[in-house]
Amino acid sequence: MSKADDSHGRGGKCAAFLRRKGIIFSAKVYGIDAMAAMAQGLFASLLIGTIIGTLGEQIRLPLLVSIGNYAKAVTGPAMAVAIGYALKSPLLVLFSLIAVGGAANALGGAGGPLAVYFVTIIAAECGKLVSKETKIDIIVTPFVTITAGVLASMAFAPAIGKAASMAGNTIMWATELQPFFMGVLVSVITGMVLTLPISSAAICAALGLTGLAGGAAVAGCCAQMVGFAVMSFRENRWGGLFAQGLGTSMLQMGNIVRNPRIWIPPTLASAVTGPLSTCFFALQMNGPAVASGMGTCGLVGQIGIYSGWVADIGLGKKGAIVPFDWAGLILICFVLPAVLTPVFAFPLRKLGWIKTNDLKLDL
Repeated sequence: MSKADDSHGRGGKCAAFLRRKGIIFSAKVYGIDAMAAMAQGLFASLLIGTIIGTLGEQIRLPLLVSIGNYAKAVTGPAMAVAIGYALKSPLLVLFSLIAVGGAANALGGAGGPLAVYFVTIIAAECGKLVSKETKIDIIVTPFVTITAGVLASMAFAPAIGKAASMAGNTIMWATELQPFFMGVLVSVITGMVLTLPISSAAICAALGLTGLAGGAAVAGCCAQMVGFAVMSFRENRWGGLFAQGLGTSMLQMGNIVRNPRIWIPPTLASAVTGPLSTCFFALQMNGPAVASGMGTCGLVGQIGIYSGWVADIGLGKKGAIVPFDWAGLILICFVLPAVLTPVFAFPLRKLGWIKTNDLKLDL
């Protein structure tokens, strides 16, 4: 047997082993599925904890505040388990990722979510390699998963967290410095990411995007969701309005592939609402960064902004929630996207760029 044949044989065995262990080196698996799952882990811990805690503060019920704090305390483990689930990890690997997520989130600091994302992928795939390969699987699999994950956390999490934090701080600094241009840029990009099969919420959380930049991100997401919901009302009626307006504009991705021009109106709307958010209303996301990438999905973006107002009042940074605050929130998140998107779509329909049923969803 030649060396080439021998090498090919070993390569084939290795590939077959990886397939058997469910390890797939895929941009979709790591870049889309895992990141979307990470966002769900954030929702089920940090985000819902913030909402429960804010509710408890508003109605003066300490029990709810405590519940919210407990939920927020397990942010790292929740993200890690969600990512492991998306990677189809065996149960022992999945449960072992709880410790990995806690370590990565703690060592990652402000950029903890991004550290958890990378470290969990490493730990999960290491755990899958040894899972059910020995008679003492109950010891070997957790040992390998946790050891690999914690060592990776110690080696990489601080640097990953620092890089993510620096990137987020740079975006927020630039938005403070140039609110108009950055308002357009952040709003348009975040809104488009929301509609793509990528998690804008996870990206905002990973970068810690808050403040004016977070407000612009909310504006962009709302423009896409509310914009598509209203623009496609003639095709999708009330079901489509709620599915896109309170669910996700990602439902339109198939239609966008078929006719990219339908993406123009909501994107133009986000280019208007973004700078209005930063320059005129000074709308800020001082709640959890994950809410910056949620838009009107379950009204999470709006709840995040409100919780930020409450937190600022508690810290003495804000005197009270005034009518101008509410006006800005309602206009940026609901009214302007609902008005501007159909206006921008009108000439495109006249030109034949957008035709009847181009926005039709199978609901």
